[in-house]
Amino acid sequence: MTTTTPDPTGLTPADPWADPGLPADERVEALLARLTLQEKVAQLSSTWEDVEPAGPDVAPGTSLFDRVGDLDVTARHGLGQLTRPYGTVPRPALEHARLLAERQRQIMAQSRFRIPAMAHDECLTGFTAYGATIYPTSLGMAATFDPALIRRVGAAIGADLAAAGVHQGLAPVVDVIRDYRWGRCEESFGEDPYLVGEMGEAYVRGVQSAGVYATLKHFAGYSVSMGGRRELYDVILPPFERLVAAGVGSVMNSYAEIDGEAPAASRWLLTGVLREQWGFEGTVVSDYWSLPFLVNAHRVAADLPAAGALALTAGLDVELPDQRGFGAALVDAVRRGEADEADVDRAVRRVLRQKVALGLLDPDWDPEPPALRAGALDLDKPENRELAHAVARSSAVLLSNDGVLPLPSRGRIALIGPCADDVRTMFGCYSFPNHVLSDRDDLGNGVEAVSLRTALAAELPGVEWEFMPGCPVREEDRSGIPAAARASAAADLTVLVVGDKPGMFGIGTSGEGCDVEDLRLPGVQEELVEAVLATGRPVVLVVNSGRPYAVGRFAHAAAAMVQVFLPGEEGGRAVAELLSGAANFSGKLPVQIPASPAGQPYTYLHPPLGDRQSWLSNLDPTPAFPFGHGLSYTVFEIGHLTVDREQVPTDGRFGVRVRVRNTGEVPGAETVQLYFTDPVAQVTRPVRALLAFAKVELEPGEQATVRFDVHTDRLAFTGLEGHRIVEPGEILLYAGSSSGDTPAEAKVELVGAVRDLTAVRQHGVPVSVERE
Repeated sequence: MTTTTPDPTGLTPADPWADPGLPADERVEALLARLTLQEKVAQLSSTWEDVEPAGPDVAPGTSLFDRVGDLDVTARHGLGQLTRPYGTVPRPALEHARLLAERQRQIMAQSRFRIPAMAHDECLTGFTAYGATIYPTSLGMAATFDPALIRRVGAAIGADLAAAGVHQGLAPVVDVIRDYRWGRCEESFGEDPYLVGEMGEAYVRGVQSAGVYATLKHFAGYSVSMGGRRELYDVILPPFERLVAAGVGSVMNSYAEIDGEAPAASRWLLTGVLREQWGFEGTVVSDYWSLPFLVNAHRVAADLPAAGALALTAGLDVELPDQRGFGAALVDAVRRGEADEADVDRAVRRVLRQKVALGLLDPDWDPEPPALRAGALDLDKPENRELAHAVARSSAVLLSNDGVLPLPSRGRIALIGPCADDVRTMFGCYSFPNHVLSDRDDLGNGVEAVSLRTALAAELPGVEWEFMPGCPVREEDRSGIPAAARASAAADLTVLVVGDKPGMFGIGTSGEGCDVEDLRLPGVQEELVEAVLATGRPVVLVVNSGRPYAVGRFAHAAAAMVQVFLPGEEGGRAVAELLSGAANFSGKLPVQIPASPAGQPYTYLHPPLGDRQSWLSNLDPTPAFPFGHGLSYTVFEIGHLTVDREQVPTDGRFGVRVRVRNTGEVPGAETVQLYFTDPVAQVTRPVRALLAFAKVELEPGEQATVRFDVHTDRLAFTGLEGHRIVEPGEILLYAGSSSGDTPAEAKVELVGAVRDLTAVRQHGVPVSVERE
């Protein structure tokens, strides 16, 4: 008779949890039944081995928290997650991979059942690792209005994470922008919930196609300083709901509070809405140190054991980045009867189910990342750079142009501004250089990137360029402004590049923890703009920023205006190609450009009372450039909006057709935008809201018909009783090139009873393009 010798750790080939041939739930239950309380709680905890409290804050309060302990202590009963193995310190990628493999071996050796940890890292503008491709910010990605392109970005990022042995990426941010003063505007996909949902779903599907879990951030209400439940249901929650329906693997709580309730401790939000209403089956992970914040920021828990019990009961599964409210504190809370072990089991099931899906419990799982086994880990491959270039080029928005663009190939051009020759002004706050290396200029950027100054000189070698920074991005140093004005006056024209330099927690002018009081350009840049415009010479004003600044007051004086949203490592080359005319602009604004630094309402989703037609205020909130705006070097004509039926049941669908034609002389791409208005409803509704969109490339003289297949779910809103409904009545439809330019109009009537929409069946609007 043959007997099986058990592994010293307790794992044998016969263990059911290690059998890939068994159903996942059966494997999970078999392992769960063998775990002690300490081992269970360990699966809900994480550890941050590389955190450097002495360096710049890379998460809120990093410098305030000491390390919990070394891995032999934090993983003595196993471990749920390893925090940011690549995204905390600058090392060569393969060295990170070797260190990750060593840590995984140690974790498995200390676990009775050899359970590896999941590794997570940031990936908002690309894998946040030294030497990894830096893509445009999310706001820049949204400006492409091209979900297919952003899905490719997500897939490329996911592939890099997978090769590096990372199982979960902490992105995307699907908070809908409600106030442009918020520092994290650059991390969002814009101010419209449908656009945010479209781009967010594309990104998630791309990342998860590589076998890596994406993480929705931040659930919910983070972008709303003040707001009501109706705003929450109709604006803030829809992108999260849509991405849950798309199968996202993880959700991260918000630091915000909703009617005094902290999301990390909200059973209504994390269980009632997320799981019971939407059917989410993945894991809920805490934003970093959310559990300690329940004690010292929200003050809804007296101590860490109480915070852990509150969060666990609410539905939070994994504490990041370490183990303060979970870990030993949660074990103590369970033993004192303050937390239920059944809730621990529920969370552990979710964690183990994902580890099974990732293959981490398979007997042949290798702690060495695939790239380490292959002996190479290139995180900035040529194909990644090409993709970053395509996104950067597609994201730049031409706001205005009196004919000065494209730039001439000869003559004398002054290039002025603090963002013209500093490549880090093109990177988002979650790029590795701005996120980690803000105090390490000696290490460079880790990737090859050229400034707009260098790129323009290469693109237009026949031009005589004169460069003057004029002023810093942030500091109030006016000494260079007179010289910049003189250079502008002596030139044939000027390219003036102003905007942001992102960073974290006050280090930058945009990014996490970098809010602003109003929407004036940082530092003394507005004085620089005024001085240059006062010369009377033609000026191309390029704004490179993480939020929309109120530059509308310069529109009448600037010969042309361009908006770019931190375009990444290929931003210099891409913007130079667009300014020279080697490529055509096609970006559209995912946010409005305000005319006034303090004008309200900020976003275009406002009710009639806040519109310019209101008689209740002497202030005009009309933006300088509306949501969806963006010009081109060619001209497009949008018209012939038709609906395939006049009446539609409140539980039905209808088809919309719109014709678009390139009437100019060069190829280009136009984004056909479909908006709707609900003129009479039981609650106030937005003046106009995006219903769907389609980006169409057309040759000169070519035309196409865009068909939108609209389900009435897209017309739902939260009624007086607090339920989401579809209400009978007239709906007005508009099509055009922006929310402020919609020459084509039609209407449709919804008929039948008010429909209580308990579950959305159609989040997106299928689109087809017929070329003629």
